[in-house]
Amino acid sequence: MKKDRWLLRSVVLLALSAALMTGVSLAAEAGSSQDPLVTLSYLNDTFFNTIMERVDQKIAQRTGQALPGGTSSAASFVVVTLSEGQTLTGGVGCEVMLRVGSAVCVSPSDPGLIDETTAAALANGGALIQNHLYMMTIEGRGVRAAAGTTKVLARGSYTVA
Repeated sequence: MKKDRWLLRSVVLLALSAALMTGVSLAAEAGSSQDPLVTLSYLNDTFFNTIMERVDQKIAQRTGQALPGGTSSAASFVVVTLSEGQTLTGGVGCEVMLRVGSAVCVSPSDPGLIDETTAAALANGGALIQNHLYMMTIEGRGVRAAAGTTKVLARGSYTVA
């Protein structure tokens, strides 16, 4: 008789354990901290695409590509190509250097641009000199392309119109 009770207790305990484990496994949400198993299809289809979008955003920010609203910002110099008549308007602290073509200062008042190379001020309509570094110290200052293709290096926030 005692052997039968031991066997009966073992079977009941085993059945209770199985029921408890089934309940716990059903309660755990897939992909949660209770169920950390991740499938390869999730990594390839969902997670990888999310990571690549974030990387693309960071690269765009660091290389000065256009951000929403037509404004660009560059932490280091980027090449900006302007067609004749296009104007690059910089924010305070924006720097430009004329590399190819010709351009003139656009400014509603004095001072226009500050020529950092010579420490002189450039007035509205004044021609930029190639390889000189210019800074916008007041909002609304910029450079207008005066040649068919004008290339400038720009650093800081700016818009092209």
